[in-house]
Amino acid sequence: MGHWLHRNIIEPGKLPLLLALTSFVVTFVVTRVITRTIRAGKGPFRNVKAGGMHIHHVVPGVVLTVIGGFGAVASGRNGFGSVLCAILFGVGAGLVLDEFALILHLDDVYWTEEGRKSVEVVVVTAALVGLVLAGFVPFGVNDVSQEEFQDRGGVIVTVATSFLFSLVALSKGKARTAIFGVIVPVVALVGAIRLARPGSPWAKRFYRRRPRARARSSLRAYHHDRRWAGPRRALEDWIGGKPDPLPTRLPGPGPGPGGR
Repeated sequence: MGHWLHRNIIEPGKLPLLLALTSFVVTFVVTRVITRTIRAGKGPFRNVKAGGMHIHHVVPGVVLTVIGGFGAVASGRNGFGSVLCAILFGVGAGLVLDEFALILHLDDVYWTEEGRKSVEVVVVTAALVGLVLAGFVPFGVNDVSQEEFQDRGGVIVTVATSFLFSLVALSKGKARTAIFGVIVPVVALVGAIRLARPGSPWAKRFYRRRPRARARSSLRAYHHDRRWAGPRRALEDWIGGKPDPLPTRLPGPGPGPGGR
């Protein structure tokens, strides 16, 4: 069954990648289900503590990622060892990126607005790996013909051009477009051609003396955020759970005589 699946559905050498992606997604989903039940006080699961210290699941995630990564390097691309290491790596990566916001902020922001970054990073990672699994190669090398591929100059020009498009899109404040553009160059091309977002390095450098371009950039960003911010937040809430509401700050007593 495994040989048939490998020979007829999956391209040679991509079975470990498929298993890593599957275990990554399943681990993230299971982890979010467990954390949401813990948050609601339901089910048999509880936070793991050792000596009164809360052990975040990023800790076993790092251990599994290291074991799976080094094991994959040592075992090669075929055999049971590569399959096992791919699964371990996917599980570890799922646990680590589920707490990406904690690593970024060095604070327990899991159920805060900042914690949404973890969900976004997981979704983007899964999408990128899925594109690679579907046959896309970074920087558009998959679009190069066999003759061009044998010519190193052609490959270098293709990679450099695709990288330049992604870099321009990134400088225009379009990080997601730049990231996906690494895999699908036409996405980076679109991001490089369109107006930069206000506040981006490109806008600060090239729109400083162009008030009309600044106005168009701000207006386009406003309409884009107004259209997509709500659906994106709803999707993130559905996947990862709603953040805790911000505490309401009660008005404090006024300053006393001579105080501030």
